[in-house]
Amino acid sequence: MAVDDIQKTAYVNESEQSVQGLPVPAELPPTTIWGKFLDKIKLDSSNSERRSNEDLDPVPWERRTWRWYNLALYWISDAFSPSGWRAASSLMEIGLSWRWSLFNIALANILIAVIVTFNSHPGARYHVCFPVFSRVPFGFYFSYVTVFMRMVTGIFWYGIQTYTGAECVRSLLFAIWPSFRNFPNALPASANIESNFLISWFVYFMLCVPVHLIRVENTRWYFVFKCAIVPVVGFAIMGWTVTAAQALPGPSLFAQGSTISGAKFTWAFMSALYSNMGGGSTFATNASDYSRYTRREYSILFQLFALPFSNTLMAVMGVVGAAGTLKLYGQILWDPLLLIDHWTSPRGRAAAAFCAIAFIISQIGQNISANSIAAANDLNCLFPKYINIRRGQIIAALIGAWALTPWNILTSATAFLSFMSGYSIWLFSIAGILFSDYWLVHKLKYDVRELYNPHGIYRYNKWGFNWRALVAFTCGWVPLLPGFINSINPKINVGTGMQRLYYLGFFYGFFCAALVYWVLCYFFPQQETYVEAVLPPGNPLEMDEEEVIDGVEVGSSGSDYAVEKKD
Repeated sequence: MAVDDIQKTAYVNESEQSVQGLPVPAELPPTTIWGKFLDKIKLDSSNSERRSNEDLDPVPWERRTWRWYNLALYWISDAFSPSGWRAASSLMEIGLSWRWSLFNIALANILIAVIVTFNSHPGARYHVCFPVFSRVPFGFYFSYVTVFMRMVTGIFWYGIQTYTGAECVRSLLFAIWPSFRNFPNALPASANIESNFLISWFVYFMLCVPVHLIRVENTRWYFVFKCAIVPVVGFAIMGWTVTAAQALPGPSLFAQGSTISGAKFTWAFMSALYSNMGGGSTFATNASDYSRYTRREYSILFQLFALPFSNTLMAVMGVVGAAGTLKLYGQILWDPLLLIDHWTSPRGRAAAAFCAIAFIISQIGQNISANSIAAANDLNCLFPKYINIRRGQIIAALIGAWALTPWNILTSATAFLSFMSGYSIWLFSIAGILFSDYWLVHKLKYDVRELYNPHGIYRYNKWGFNWRALVAFTCGWVPLLPGFINSINPKINVGTGMQRLYYLGFFYGFFCAALVYWVLCYFFPQQETYVEAVLPPGNPLEMDEEEVIDGVEVGSSGSDYAVEKKD
């Protein structure tokens, strides 16, 4: 293969090549205001036939800049946040001891790390994001349903995490200007937000906007920056509370054991485990959104350690910090922002300001890594002609932070909050089907060119959906629905059995959907989808004509795409 051929990184559909040389009818300019607007914002890189653009195409070599340590730092960066600090609080409130709470958190993150690692392999191998490779198991058009579901989750939690970010800014303003605590409120009680918090909200949002404009492959530098600051602050707060509280008399949080036992303890533990795993359900589906920027497949293996270790360590800091506040202030302060708000001396305010800045940096990074980029990839897939990842992040931020008015959701729409918290019953079923299709059914072999062909092998039928995935998806979440309804409205009695099945939501949803999908594909295979793997181009500067990329030999037909060598 010629080097010049290899250096081409944009995908060229065979259908495009077949029509070269034919006369192309002139496209009439739009005449309506809306048509002119759409024509103005149309992406130069968009391709209507493939329904793709530059950000949706396989990542070219020069943009695959993530190394194994970038993925590790990504997860460390995500863990060190105010929400990670208070992770053990809800578990201890339902009766678990601090030891069992930390064990629960560690186990949940280990299980999530395993799923994330498996489901990030398509991205590391084929360099495509979740919305693209989900077309294989679900079908070209049915995949849009799963993409939309994950987009809703990302936008919603962006708004909720923005609330925490605004709290970080408010703590910073409290430390710099103590009078800001008494800032006059000009908003009515029905607004569910006060003027000083609305100012903090706006400041935090404006701080987020520039970071949203960073290209995904370059966000690794932000995560490195965050990891250099936030863990230091976490250890400093923990060290201060231990030093300040060790000589004080009073009750100790570490002396408290579990207040429940027997079957009640077992099901409380399982309920907490499912709740902790639910926070990672988005990652279980969108892992490829980041792994697609890696150059080596083995880079994803370091997530197995970084994800559970960092989240458990942050929870340990929270428990130690809470134990210290019990002696210092006579109450348990699980929120680190409430803790630093108690530092009102001149030196204390300086320390509080530094900690608040670190938590702002932390919260921006977490909101981007967990929510905005995921939602942006989904919007990019749904509207590839007009929306790329950068535009998608801004749209997701505006909807999540402002249109949804998260302050109303957190203060008055508790049922809706419970609904979104239980949204993982759908995401885990999707994750199970993704796992089953890639590892068990197609055995790592996709044709990346067909992923962009609306009329190709992954269309399955004229409606563009794979009925096997639909059946498996339904089996994965429908039996959990009664328990899910009870979690939203406890007044609705669905029986103890249904409640406990819901507590096993991850194990049932993921493995049931995966198993049903594999069985259906085994007995009713779609033969044309069983192909040899076709990968995007590799490094053009390190390849000869017979070079091998990630175990796949480059073909000699003039295509940029590497075709798996048959034995």
